[in-house]
Amino acid sequence: MATTEHATSGATLTHDELAALTEPRIVTELPGPLARAVIDADAKVTSPSLPRAYPLAPDRGAGAMLLDVDGNVFLDLNAAIAVCSTGHAHPDVVEAIREQAGRLLHYSASDFYLPIYGETCAVLDEIAPMRGPAKSFLTNSGTEAVEAAIKLARHETNRQYVIAFIGGFHGRSYGAVSLTASSAKYHEGFGPMLPGVVHAPFGADDTDHYIEKVIFKRLVKPHEIAAIVVEPVQGEGGYTIPPQGWLRYLRDLCTEHGILLVADEVQSGMGRTGKMWAVEHWDIEPDILLSGKGIASGMPLGAMIARADLMNWQVGAHGSTYGGNPLSCAAALASIRLIREGLTENAARVGAFMLARLREIAARQPIITTVRGLGLMVGVEFADGGTADAVEIECFQHGVLTLRAGDSTIRMSPPLVVNEEQAATGLRIFEAACERVAARSHS
Repeated sequence: MATTEHATSGATLTHDELAALTEPRIVTELPGPLARAVIDADAKVTSPSLPRAYPLAPDRGAGAMLLDVDGNVFLDLNAAIAVCSTGHAHPDVVEAIREQAGRLLHYSASDFYLPIYGETCAVLDEIAPMRGPAKSFLTNSGTEAVEAAIKLARHETNRQYVIAFIGGFHGRSYGAVSLTASSAKYHEGFGPMLPGVVHAPFGADDTDHYIEKVIFKRLVKPHEIAAIVVEPVQGEGGYTIPPQGWLRYLRDLCTEHGILLVADEVQSGMGRTGKMWAVEHWDIEPDILLSGKGIASGMPLGAMIARADLMNWQVGAHGSTYGGNPLSCAAALASIRLIREGLTENAARVGAFMLARLREIAARQPIITTVRGLGLMVGVEFADGGTADAVEIECFQHGVLTLRAGDSTIRMSPPLVVNEEQAATGLRIFEAACERVAARSHS
């Protein structure tokens, strides 16, 4: 156990000093006394529906490092669920927010012409994976972007049905949670769900043709289907990558039947997989693309980006009081610039390093069954959820932040600024956690 002196020095580190660390510093038991006080106070006033993973009470962060209220320093390999894309408190993002806050905190872009809203949409048009022009609707979150896509798809096609996939996660608001099929707990007690949603297996071999043989033949004719909504890489469902050719099969199927292909890139987009958008790994052009999480480095923002020719709904058909607020747009412009100027390449490079190292670890650690990923969207699967949970907690206790996904997967989605030395540290601690969990299971 480190000394109190180290705790004090951890708490007083400058931003640059904290960001430069390559090792966690755990100086109290976890959770520490101040974190326990936060947790006790929180329980009295917050909704019990919040699914807290472990007793972490963060105070501030820098880069890939996070400091808790007790002065413990953690290496963050989950980036607040793939949100803090440019790292914690990137100086450029912080300055953009500060400058915008001094000029204008809010004016609704739904009712007036907010310059920075249009600037953000123009940048999204530049980076959108559609060959033609795109238009965007900005939201407060990923789930709101999903809701907007459902509405636009139904409006544009004059069809009511939507196909989503088993294992997919699209949010918790009513339309989005109706598409979600990663866990029954998201539906429990809330039915009926949005009508007109049909689910298919994710990544089924394209020779299986489930959509054609089952959905089109037994459930819904294709001319009644407005959209197919898919995560190119499933997030909450376990960081699952589809087989080669499957997304192309979906694209061709949609084109054949006049169905809109909606790529939910809320978690996989913004450089996370080593390309700006995960669909680019398969050279797929969606009709609508959804962004969120890493788009603004932690500020609340989402986007529905659609082919311009699809944006035909009338004035007032959809809007948002706060969506695309000036502070979030300022953060997004700074974040996207950083992602375009090198962070995507860093994600590809460090992600390849992590995947190679994890496969070596898996060869030594029999409790690991599968390693998969693209860029810094990495999943490590175990035989069962209990083992994954135990490894997650062991990592936390030794200063590395990971997060469960799917039935038995630990996801690693560090900030895109993470370097190889930090990644190597995290994987060393991760392997030690696997060893301790395995030893307990055999004792």
